[in-house]
Amino acid sequence: MKRPYYLLDVFTDVPLAGNPLAVVLESSGLDTERMQKIAREFNLSETVFILDPHDPVNTARLRIFTTVKELPFAGHPTVGTAALLAELRAPEHLKSRHVGVVLEEPIGIVSCTVRRPQGSATLAHFDLPKLPEQAGTTAPKFRIAAALGLAEADLGFGAHQPALYSAGLPSMLVPVKDLATIARARPDLSLFGEIFGETAVYLYTTETCEKENDLHARMFGPALGVFEDPATGAAAAALAGALMIFEKPENGDHTVRIEQGFEMGRPSLIVLGMTVADGVLQNASIGGPVVVIGQGTIDL
Repeated sequence: MKRPYYLLDVFTDVPLAGNPLAVVLESSGLDTERMQKIAREFNLSETVFILDPHDPVNTARLRIFTTVKELPFAGHPTVGTAALLAELRAPEHLKSRHVGVVLEEPIGIVSCTVRRPQGSATLAHFDLPKLPEQAGTTAPKFRIAAALGLAEADLGFGAHQPALYSAGLPSMLVPVKDLATIARARPDLSLFGEIFGETAVYLYTTETCEKENDLHARMFGPALGVFEDPATGAAAAALAGALMIFEKPENGDHTVRIEQGFEMGRPSLIVLGMTVADGVLQNASIGGPVVVIGQGTIDL
């Protein structure tokens, strides 16, 4: 059976930057093993398979795979798929208004909004289906630093300290003192699994390459089949929990611009939205631009 697929770059408005994504349409009839093999064939950080929704009121059902495992939720596949489905199903509406896309993922229902401002790339964002929460304790700082090829003194700034949070996918959040230090990070794979298990490790600092951005980040996830990721929406979502603890933002709406992928030659921009009331995070969103760079069919 010939199944159409698209190749996208997510969290960028120019081709060959951001985080690449493959989206396979008409995936009915593919079992888990075949999906995993197809994801391995594409060899990208994630591949999405589109299925009919369980509830016809929703737009589509997603299954998301890295090269080695299925994920219950991921940011750049959600943003990219929402943008693609809006482009395919409602291109005329995108010219004049926002288009809603509702996706079924293993984590639950994910509500997305897509728009295409005139002269701009398609923009998509989604509300987090699960707000971030602390997901356990962390290893001692000296061990975290050693696994990243850094010194203990390189970790932390202000009130920020390493923390483990999850908004659907656990992330070890590691604040780093500056841009030069984050560039030096080199995972020691002999220690990585022992210290972090299958958890992705997300380094971030307030020093940025582009002055309009708020944070600079890198993500390493060898156990997920992603040695380094150009843009990690799920980790940025988890970061909202740490920002609530360490930054204590005032009530109201906040926007955090996170750059990532610069060390890989794939600059990316993730926009984290946060709504705070009575000192509590009420809502958070992840979004950014998406460009389609190719399409084809697989005969499977």
